[in-house]
Amino acid sequence: MAGEPMQIAEVAARTELSLRTIRQYEDCGLVMPSAASPGGFPLYTEADVSRLLVVRRMKPLGFTLDETRELLTAVDRLAAERAGTDTELDPDERAALLARVRGCEEAAAERVAELRAELGRAEEFADSLRHTRLTSAAPA
Repeated sequence: MAGEPMQIAEVAARTELSLRTIRQYEDCGLVMPSAASPGGFPLYTEADVSRLLVVRRMKPLGFTLDETRELLTAVDRLAAERAGTDTELDPDERAALLARVRGCEEAAAERVAELRAELGRAEEFADSLRHTRLTSAAPA
């Protein structure tokens, strides 16, 4: 069932991350298991899996672990905000958090454009190799 907590092996299969990588992300505070089994083993929720997928998607775009942590923190704080409670953000803090998220969005879009250009050059090169006729002369 999708709503039940998962063990790390299932999370690794779903996120295509290694157990070692997931543990590294735990160690640096990017994700923490939300539950524990009766035996004390960490268990992960759908929210934990979603968070790991964000981290996995940011990595090939060149975001550092610190930048990833900053984005996750900003998103968490914005999502937790409730008007009229102690979680309500003051306008300046909300603006700063939104600016951080927008900055990451812009950086991601720029990197995607760079990767598309690199991929285009790589495809052109591969295509040129396919169309190159190599002749080999038999040694005399």
